[in-house]
Amino acid sequence: MIISASRRTDIPAFFAGWFMEKIRSGAVQVSNPFNPRQIRTVSLRPEDVDGIVFWSKNPAPLMPHLRELNSGYTFYFQFTITIYGREFEPGLPAKEEVIATFKRLSEQLGRERVIWRCDPFIFRRGESPEAMLEKWHQLAEELAPYTEKCIFSFVDFYAKCRKPLTAVDAFEPQLSAKIDFARRIASGCRELNITPHTCAEALPLAELDITPAACIDKVLLSRLSGKPLAVPRAAHQRKECGCAASIDIGTYGSCSHKCIYCYAK
Repeated sequence: MIISASRRTDIPAFFAGWFMEKIRSGAVQVSNPFNPRQIRTVSLRPEDVDGIVFWSKNPAPLMPHLRELNSGYTFYFQFTITIYGREFEPGLPAKEEVIATFKRLSEQLGRERVIWRCDPFIFRRGESPEAMLEKWHQLAEELAPYTEKCIFSFVDFYAKCRKPLTAVDAFEPQLSAKIDFARRIASGCRELNITPHTCAEALPLAELDITPAACIDKVLLSRLSGKPLAVPRAAHQRKECGCAASIDIGTYGSCSHKCIYCYAK
């Protein structure tokens, strides 16, 4: 069993204390997001958990507990740092602070356990792809010594975020523009010795020499734990998704980052 903590909210940033209470108690109750009255109890005992994947934009509040977690669990972080500021991500600390946290986390855990998500990229009128790539490259040069991978994707215009995205002149680019942009990101990654991956993007990845991401990565968890994991592919995900099956313990609508592109509001 792999625990996802969490696609639905930023547990490390906002619920680190709650999470550690559940770890110590050995279980957590999780509501079905489509039927909140349906509740299941999920074991968090080390012998029942093959690994934990943390998703966060600011895991600093969880970092004091890493030693305790390391004593019983295999885990890694999906750490999102985008090229955008508070116009897009009003609840985040300053970018410099978040970058410093990324570096400290990598120094404590190792670069293989801190995966950089530069996700999403947002095409908008008045900003050229070249300007976006320049911002990305500045971030990449700073983060490359601290990670092995860069996972990226393009924004999806979900109903919940269509209005705020429209307000910043965002638009859906043509497929050819996405392919060219992805090719340039992949080239930049290789120059910096990090591996490019896309998250659930319907692009000609073989042509671009880009591997589709498995954000819930049983291969990485197997490498970290030293034991093979017989975990199936995640059901009910987009066909381009490479994730292994997991149990998400988060709750939608509970994140205070308030990113304008978020699907989990």
